[in-house]
Amino acid sequence: MAEIVRGHRSKLSDLGCSSTLSTELMLAPAAGSSIDVACFGVDADGKLSDDRYMVFFNQTASPGNAIVLSTAGQKSTFALRLDDLPLTIERLVFAASLDGAGSMRGLGASSMTIGNAVFRFAGHDFDTEKAVIVAELYRRDGQWRFCAVGQGFAGGLSALLAHFGGTEAAPAAASAPAAAAPPAPVPAPAKVSLSKITLTKAGERHTVSLVKGAAAPRKITVRATWQDNGDGDDDNDDLDLRVGILLADGRMKLVTAPAAPGALDRTPYVLHCGDVTVASAKMPATETVEVNAGIAGLVGGRVALVFSVYSALGNGAVSVASLRPVMRMEYGDQVVECAYDFTRSAAAKDDSVYTYVIGTAIIDGDTITLAPSGLTSEPGSEDTPWMRWNGADVRVSLDGPAVFKDDDDGDEAREYNEGNPNRYSQ
Repeated sequence: MAEIVRGHRSKLSDLGCSSTLSTELMLAPAAGSSIDVACFGVDADGKLSDDRYMVFFNQTASPGNAIVLSTAGQKSTFALRLDDLPLTIERLVFAASLDGAGSMRGLGASSMTIGNAVFRFAGHDFDTEKAVIVAELYRRDGQWRFCAVGQGFAGGLSALLAHFGGTEAAPAAASAPAAAAPPAPVPAPAKVSLSKITLTKAGERHTVSLVKGAAAPRKITVRATWQDNGDGDDDNDDLDLRVGILLADGRMKLVTAPAAPGALDRTPYVLHCGDVTVASAKMPATETVEVNAGIAGLVGGRVALVFSVYSALGNGAVSVASLRPVMRMEYGDQVVECAYDFTRSAAAKDDSVYTYVIGTAIIDGDTITLAPSGLTSEPGSEDTPWMRWNGADVRVSLDGPAVFKDDDDGDEAREYNEGNPNRYSQ
């Protein structure tokens, strides 16, 4: 892999790339910080004349999938089909911005890989900036070329959007009494919504409105991501995302992979998309769960979900604080992260604590209410998170029955759960 430096320019063909390619950004924010990436498709004047060609966390694909973003932990990949871009787009600008306090001075070893080359950068390259323009692809003489930029930018994502001439959607205003409706105006072009909510403390919560009608998003996507802890042991970075489902009548169901992955279009209307068995420094692990957005109506009442990560003893002793799990919910263009800081929990630093509750969701047919948790099981306990209705809210405790990953006949769990009245429904 060839090393390139700030200011380096070359034809894509010289980097071993065609017009269909991928670029990878690996970003290492300081502890307690998170970073958002974006690609701006700008015209000859350097302006985002079509907001649909800004690809970021709230808009992960451009028209025709010419630019598609996928993110897993610290790694973000842009899949590009340059021939499918309109001729009005002269440059693709790749940027990263801090979400929250701090500056790019705290950035750890980071890189952008394109073809057979890598551009490395870190916090010592910057000062108090909140964002970085990492690199760009640009047209010249009928060919696409690459430039390693590495330029700090004083503002965050909103300032970058303004710099490139994009328009940001304003928050919805409170409704006023209805007057006689004028003729419907021609719809204005869509504006970019930079809305993302990050919840970091137990007791915080955020409510997302469910959309009605044919255009409503069909599913709610929840991802749990964790990092390699850097201890040099490749056998202890395997967590498992589990979802407990509390029905209106008090029964509980469990979705976990690979034993009970669930389903999206039939009971339990929650689907685990697959088990991930390892995280590395270059590839953080992400497990994904999809929830049918109409679940409350399909099961006959409100539903509560509890999302937890589990460290099986057979996978090697590890503390959750060292893996920094984060839960991210996406519904349409609404994004909510539950990023409880487990480094503040003494229990979470204990490698004999196996289960960590990262977040809960209550779905009542009209809204989704998200909250981080931070609850952990007792040291050495295999108990799972259990929920009970508490009025309009839900109470989570760690006294659910044990479920073992490779216990095909259930004998091990049956012996462990003797005397526990709680049982999951089929």
